[in-house]
Amino acid sequence: MDYGLKGKIALVTGTGSQKGMGKAICLTLAKEGCDIISADIDIEGAKLTAMAVKALGRKAIALKVDVTNGSEVDEMAKAALKEFGKIDILVNTAGLIAGTGVPLVESTQAIWDKNLGVNLYGTMNCCKAVISGMVEHKYGKIINFSSVAAKIGGANAYSAAKAGISAFTRGLATEFGPSGINVNAIAPGFVKTEFFAKGSEERINRMFDNEAARAPLRRNQTVEDIANAVAFLASDVSSNITGQCLHVDSGAVML
Repeated sequence: MDYGLKGKIALVTGTGSQKGMGKAICLTLAKEGCDIISADIDIEGAKLTAMAVKALGRKAIALKVDVTNGSEVDEMAKAALKEFGKIDILVNTAGLIAGTGVPLVESTQAIWDKNLGVNLYGTMNCCKAVISGMVEHKYGKIINFSSVAAKIGGANAYSAAKAGISAFTRGLATEFGPSGINVNAIAPGFVKTEFFAKGSEERINRMFDNEAARAPLRRNQTVEDIANAVAFLASDVSSNITGQCLHVDSGAVML
């Protein structure tokens, strides 16, 4: 199937990890014909991802950005526009889990500020920075990242931030649909990335095995599963879909 992505320019945040969803998204979009802006606070990782995109024969640049800083995000968007002239696709992959094991009575505003800052405000900053150009071109695809945690809870600050992204996505879709912009979200289930690097390998494997055993498809997600869903929502194939949150979770959370 031709996704209609050849020649599109995609800005992807959260691309620094070489095991993460951001890098997989960049590579998948590049294989479909996109040129890539690889953005992360970890500029060295973002550069490695950009190099991997170039190895596929597509153009790519790496930009350093702290998505919680609106001024930095604006400068990133300006640099991307200077290089490519437009941004057709924005994928807000950058995320953070902070203090998820802390009970509410022991939680702090600092923990909540971290989660809301990266996950919710960071997404808002990036959308705000690119939306005017998309309106001008009467075209744009925005893919935000929610989480199954937005439905099932269990990680207070993180869950609240991700639920906020789902609501924010619907609001953007309503506001900018008349301008030809599709805004959707993806809610991944458990994916083995560096999000879980702090735990012991045995505990992490056990947790993932337990999650797979509970899911109807009896498996966990891969970064490629998430990247394929992003490519679909970024494509012309999904042109009549907006304001939706697609769960890529092996059926763990159902409507």
